[in-house]
Amino acid sequence: MNYITSENILLIGSTLLVAGVLIGKSSYRIGLPLLLIFLIVGMGFGTDGLGIQFSDMHTAQFIGMIALCIILFSGGMDTKLSSIRPVIVPGLILSTVGVLLTALLTGVFVWWLSGMSWTNIHFAFLPSLLLAATMSSTDSASVFGILGSQKVHLRENLRPMLELESGSNDPMAYMLTIILIETITLGGNLSVTQIIVQLALQFGIGGAMGLMMGRFTKWLIKAYRRIGNNSSIKEDADQAASMTSILLLASVFFTFAATTALTGNGYLAVYICGIVVGNATIPNHRAIGKFLNGMTWLAQIVVFLMLGLLVNPHEMLEVAPVSLLIGMFMIIIGRPLSVFLSLSPLSKISIKAKCFISWVGLRGAVPIIFATYPVIANIEGASQIFNIVFFVTLLSLLLQGTSVITCARKLKLTTNEGVDDNDFGVELADELPTSLETLTLTEERLSGGNTLRDMNLAPGSLVMMIKRNDRYIVPNGQLQLKPNDVLLIIKEDKM
Repeated sequence: MNYITSENILLIGSTLLVAGVLIGKSSYRIGLPLLLIFLIVGMGFGTDGLGIQFSDMHTAQFIGMIALCIILFSGGMDTKLSSIRPVIVPGLILSTVGVLLTALLTGVFVWWLSGMSWTNIHFAFLPSLLLAATMSSTDSASVFGILGSQKVHLRENLRPMLELESGSNDPMAYMLTIILIETITLGGNLSVTQIIVQLALQFGIGGAMGLMMGRFTKWLIKAYRRIGNNSSIKEDADQAASMTSILLLASVFFTFAATTALTGNGYLAVYICGIVVGNATIPNHRAIGKFLNGMTWLAQIVVFLMLGLLVNPHEMLEVAPVSLLIGMFMIIIGRPLSVFLSLSPLSKISIKAKCFISWVGLRGAVPIIFATYPVIANIEGASQIFNIVFFVTLLSLLLQGTSVITCARKLKLTTNEGVDDNDFGVELADELPTSLETLTLTEERLSGGNTLRDMNLAPGSLVMMIKRNDRYIVPNGQLQLKPNDVLLIIKEDKM
């Protein structure tokens, strides 16, 4: 009797989603990354748990590829050039040189461990580097999920720097993984020149395609809007936002596929395309952003549930001791060394900031997805590589993921800032010559008077709403303002 039916797949999938969401609801109370909960739920329903059999690496890799495209594009859409411009140099250094150093340092350590008689792994040098390369990139979803839920703001432009690194370092790890697999498959005959040429092609074609497809996507959105404006029947804003979101998704997958076909890095192209589109003026920007945010969460949840089902915990436990050593090396030595060495030319970044960047080297779904590539390529010891990467990811999420906020506060890198205007739920049409900003009142700001009449606002500015704790107040001239009140201000943009 065949139990693998469409109905059963939907039943199991929906059950996993519901279980993960309900269990994950309590994760913020104890500081656990939400995605870790879904990983554990997947393991609980898997082979060594309730017995759901799933071991198709090809399917896992395909689903992971789709999810990663959505995640990277959404990350690019949220990356504002104005915020990353001051940190673009350190961010790109971390996502390239930092990833390379992390892979090299960890690979040498794994190779050294493999030579020890008491370990149960015996990797040659290139497979050791391959193992390290698969987990050399960091995960932004877990880190900023925690920071966002706790309303934590970071000093020294750390948030945009980490966002840029996390969004742009996956392509570097992917390239290292693919090149090392190809080198091992060819018996180590790939020359240094060939490797450099491949890296140049991957970066060059990926970057160029990302820029080109970003501009094409902007044109496509404008063309769709013109068609709607010229029609005798006007579509409503919700329908326009929905159809534009579908156009964006189609563009994401086309960008990845076309770039990969041209031997470029599809993930890099998708991320750059997201940056280009996200920094353009497009209609219904906020509605599209909410749609993509929901798609990103769905993609991450599905991937973590799937990866939880994919692993066999009893096999992972067989390599637990050596995985623990590798994970602790990456957390305590490998990541910090790579951060301090790569950022050493930049004297403006403080020691505290570098320490925090070192600690936020969270591993997530991406390393596990990359660990499926050696398995599919039939690399010797690939099953051990997969289980080690999975264990290190769990260790990183448990150890670093639960202490990110504590670390930031201990290093005194947190600051209290105004609430983002998203908290007011107000959106302006992009074509209007106005913009929104928030202002958090302080004792000093109220020293000249505590009513709106006393506020020295810029000409052409008007207070639309006031947030006091969890209350939203419509302003008037008689309202007594208090410290920590947040004003939502609409202002005319200068032409």
